[in-house]
Amino acid sequence: MKKPYLKKYGVFSGFTVWLVDGEYIREYLDEEFTNFGQHYAYRFIPGREFWIDKDHGKENEEKYFIHHMFVENKLMRKGVKFDVALGYADRSERAERAKYEPIEQKKSLTRTKKEVIKKIHRRLLTNYSGDIKVWLVNGNIVRDLYFIDFTEGGHEYVYKFVPHGEVWTDAQLSPKERKFVLLHELHERNLMAGGLDYGSAHNSSSKIEYYCRHHIDELEKKIKIEVKKGKGL
Repeated sequence: MKKPYLKKYGVFSGFTVWLVDGEYIREYLDEEFTNFGQHYAYRFIPGREFWIDKDHGKENEEKYFIHHMFVENKLMRKGVKFDVALGYADRSERAERAKYEPIEQKKSLTRTKKEVIKKIHRRLLTNYSGDIKVWLVNGNIVRDLYFIDFTEGGHEYVYKFVPHGEVWTDAQLSPKERKFVLLHELHERNLMAGGLDYGSAHNSSSKIEYYCRHHIDELEKKIKIEVKKGKGL
């Protein structure tokens, strides 16, 4: 098994920060790995390292992720449970983002939701859109304005800020990785639209995503099936 390291980003207070191959990690180590991670959240990460998915190092968010991991790591090292540490790290990251947000982005807070959504939308994926519209979105703005833990993708049954009938995928993802996320989110949305609870829908979606990562020849077919299922929901 190869190492997921791609590039050393830097060393900060004794921690080495690496840009890593998130796709490889999700395929062979943990399909739940998202934008970044540290040892106490993902035990396969060495204790003095922070990992950032290469697909999420393109819009100057690295400093926020590193700040988050320092807070999370410090608390979990003292025995604080992940969910509690995550909450503290989220609040600290949100405060850090508020210091550096571009002025134009801060103005978005005073706009109507319709105007903000228009700013978030990057491109409609017409090949996968029917009654349900699939959008590439600016994940950085989503994390700044709506939800700090938005990662990879989502839909309105999990994130209330997503307009009804839309599935979002972060535009920073590679085209190949995007398809796995799209399958996951469409499948999850269809199940939740049918009344299934989030936990069960997410577990089912993780299973089908994992299956297709190891049977990639079936990926496109399964996405198309989910696109058709989404009609009228």
